[in-house]
Amino acid sequence: MTIKRAILIAAGRGKRLGAHTEEIPKCMVQVGAKPILGWVWQALSSVGVEELVVIRGYRGDVLETFVRSLVPHVHFVDNPEWQTNNVLLSMACARRYFDQPTYVTYSDIIFTPAVARAAAASTAEIGLVIDRDFRSIYEGRTEHPLDEGEVSDLMHDGSVARVGKRALPVPEAIGEYIGLARLGARGVATVANTIDQLTVKFAGREHEPFQRAQTYRNAYQTDLWQALIDGGVRVEPILIDGQWREIDTGQDLDRARKLVESAPKDWS
Repeated sequence: MTIKRAILIAAGRGKRLGAHTEEIPKCMVQVGAKPILGWVWQALSSVGVEELVVIRGYRGDVLETFVRSLVPHVHFVDNPEWQTNNVLLSMACARRYFDQPTYVTYSDIIFTPAVARAAAASTAEIGLVIDRDFRSIYEGRTEHPLDEGEVSDLMHDGSVARVGKRALPVPEAIGEYIGLARLGARGVATVANTIDQLTVKFAGREHEPFQRAQTYRNAYQTDLWQALIDGGVRVEPILIDGQWREIDTGQDLDRARKLVESAPKDWS
């Protein structure tokens, strides 16, 4: 089954990129020949994605003009509280689009078409793309240390056991979740139902803790994945080895540019 939709979480500003995001959202920052979103769309469209749902916040006006020039079929969802909430609540703003199989991706990563093909080839209902070669990516990455990575390990049956920032000691990790997930028909229904349940549970109580987050309002996407795992839902790894970069700092941006410049065949 070809998944034809992707949901891009692009509400935040990306202050750690400094002047690069003074006038534009993070996903519009240039990495070599393309902006971040250009690389993401190239990879996803190569595996049959035709429709993009963009969750916007910071400079959403600029983002709309840009994305419409790049993607034929696009929908925009606003996160009006992007300055005070976090990834999970931003993702929940697009709840109505969790009605068919979809990819969900962060907007501050680039990955090769080969990574997209790995996600497309998976049969996981809820699959997280996890990089086994993550330690090498952190060599020399002084502005974003390894303990900030969304690391993961596996259960004996091969499913994901723990995932998230400081979810486990780094030496025990088998990989890092890169911020790209695949949701099949049953998986997307599970996620949608869980978002609905959490919305009801935390109505008026967003200050209360959720999973590893001090408050539900500031929860990460990985807190949702962990809640599903803890509730007995099978979450599977889609294992890769490199071929992606997170872009969180100026140093990351330089390293991402080197990646696309040094591997032109992987990005063609």
